[in-house]
Amino acid sequence: MRYSFILLAFLGFTLLSCAKKTVTSTKPAMSIDETKTTMNKIPLIYPTTKKDDISDDYHGTTIADPYRWLEDDNSPETKAWVIAQNKVTNNYLSNIPFRDAIKDRLTELWDFEKIGTPVKEGDYYYFFKNSGLQNQSVLYRSKELGGEVEIVLDPNKLSDDGTSSLGGYSFNADGTLMAYNVSEGGSDWRTAYVLDLKTLKLTDDKVNWLKFSGMSWQGDGFYYSRYPAPDESQELSGQNKFHKLYYHQLGTPQESDVLIMESKDHPARNYYGSTTEDEQYLVINVVESTSGNALYVIDNKSKRKNPIAVVEDFTADHRVIDNDGASLLLLTSYACPNKRIVRVDLGNPSSENWVNVIPESKNTLDNVSIVGGKMFVKYIVNAQAQIKVYTLDGKYIQDLELPGIGNTGGVSGKKKDSEGFFSFTSFTYPTTSFKLNTNTLTYEVYERSDVAFNPDDFVTEQLWFSSKDGTRVPMFATYKKGIKLDGSNPTLLYGYGGFDISLLPGFNLTRLPLIENGGIYVVANLRGGGEFGSEWHKAGTLERKQNVFDDFQAAAEFLIEKGYTSSDKLAIEGGSNGGLLVGACMTQRPDLYAVAFPAVGVLDMLRYHEFTIGWAWATDYGRSDDPEAFKYLIEYSPLHNVKEIAYPATMVTTADHDDRVVPAHSFKFISELQDKHKGEDPVLIRIETSAGHGAGKPTDKVIQETADKLGFMLYNMNETYTTKTK
Repeated sequence: MRYSFILLAFLGFTLLSCAKKTVTSTKPAMSIDETKTTMNKIPLIYPTTKKDDISDDYHGTTIADPYRWLEDDNSPETKAWVIAQNKVTNNYLSNIPFRDAIKDRLTELWDFEKIGTPVKEGDYYYFFKNSGLQNQSVLYRSKELGGEVEIVLDPNKLSDDGTSSLGGYSFNADGTLMAYNVSEGGSDWRTAYVLDLKTLKLTDDKVNWLKFSGMSWQGDGFYYSRYPAPDESQELSGQNKFHKLYYHQLGTPQESDVLIMESKDHPARNYYGSTTEDEQYLVINVVESTSGNALYVIDNKSKRKNPIAVVEDFTADHRVIDNDGASLLLLTSYACPNKRIVRVDLGNPSSENWVNVIPESKNTLDNVSIVGGKMFVKYIVNAQAQIKVYTLDGKYIQDLELPGIGNTGGVSGKKKDSEGFFSFTSFTYPTTSFKLNTNTLTYEVYERSDVAFNPDDFVTEQLWFSSKDGTRVPMFATYKKGIKLDGSNPTLLYGYGGFDISLLPGFNLTRLPLIENGGIYVVANLRGGGEFGSEWHKAGTLERKQNVFDDFQAAAEFLIEKGYTSSDKLAIEGGSNGGLLVGACMTQRPDLYAVAFPAVGVLDMLRYHEFTIGWAWATDYGRSDDPEAFKYLIEYSPLHNVKEIAYPATMVTTADHDDRVVPAHSFKFISELQDKHKGEDPVLIRIETSAGHGAGKPTDKVIQETADKLGFMLYNMNETYTTKTK
């Protein structure tokens, strides 16, 4: 399949008490309470946040929403509130004595040449390279591996401050043109351009308002998806509906683009188009949420070009891998929670006629690529990657032995290529690229990272623990060899637990200062993820969502019980759905953690579906307009479960251009927390500017945010930081 490439580019001292503030709607939005609190001589005065008399009736239950005014990110009041909160937070962070030392070490660690895995397109190999501290990686090419290189596209020149980033890119069949899209300030909105790869000059083509879209070529144009242009005042918060699939013919204005598929009767359906490698078929995936998709195929060689319905419901996940004439290879979870590969005859495509090529196994089938006439099938085995090699008709050849226990994105290349490439990583194995001979199935290092640390000084172990209901759950713990498990180690526990997303081992520069400093980094593979197939995912959704929080709390209790850490030395972190995880766990078990980092979190579970793409998450969460879903949402919604008790030291993080999980979630949650928090620990919000949900964030912003978080964590654990050098 010819998919566009999407860059993904997703964290103790004695305290004096903070007196409770009484806030009424008669106070100005930015009045400052006179009560002052300090943390080890660091001044801390919370802005007082206005409360309005707003409430909603949910199926006979009245729920107050006093901070709804913060949902308007364009209002002068909200902007003033953001400035005031950032002023308090920045003052606090700037007074942490070792924050700059952490930043210096991160900068030192980051400053090495990073070269991505190459792809062969036309006469060139294309790859990304970052000289070290560049905000965005640069796209290069060469005619031979290791040969003379030239710059194709430098995203650092898209904006003065490095906040514009490359969102995705796609080459046409002969490698003479490249479509790419650009994100401004981290937003999910994209603008697409076309680069002539012969002259390295832009064409006149420009396509606006792409969102959640690839770009897939067919002939002299490409398919893309978009929403209608938003109202300017709601560009970053308004609901995204009426997604449409278009075809753009080069050299024509966007107004002339051909509409391929839409649904006026189903505004919440999204449409994604991709072409097979031979461009004979346009494959259209239709989704109504984050789980399950309908599947249609259009034969580009047919005069009628009527869509062929392969799957018309949304009960399972399906992805076309390849075609052989009128036959498709399909990766599917239909009637098989761990997925399988089937052959589909487009002349008779109904599921009862599908033929198994690689049947379902006990392990989750995660990804498939066809390179050099072979299928390279990635499985997830106990939250680790495994690659098995098959013929195109499903005969097993051998395992592709990976360098160790870790993760790979799979093998990239073309069907007829005799070479492929893959990368490998683990918690202590920096991401390394390998060149694969698809005939002999042997490989060699293509590019190895030169990070300024010694992997042999550290160890990763997989731990299994029992959750509240007895379910066995794994997690990975990484730390320096020789540390004592006496409960004194500062520990960061990270989790996600949602949307069928798997957390597999991976190298992360941001974690090195912690583990170098004697800390422990832990990643938990919670229910709701995809590590053990669709049943594992479903066990953490809807009325079962509490299982995810129970898993995370059980992980914390296990780490404490076994002496890895203690509640005074344990921090929890998660982003997006993981921000919900942290928000729910800190409100349910505030005694269990010393520090909490809910990042870009879904924190208002009663109104999340009212903004941007939030409605699509309902298959995992449910919606408050459903009486049955409201009953369990109100039980764990972080915003609605803040009580007048003491909470861990908390730093909520969000960004002003986050149009995935709008910052109103974080704004409202911290307002409630600052109002009701009875403890001595700080509860702050860090609001990044000119940034979004995370993808494309500039290097300098990542380094600063990481230094702020680790500094905040260690400071509130009565720890310090010892400077490391090369």
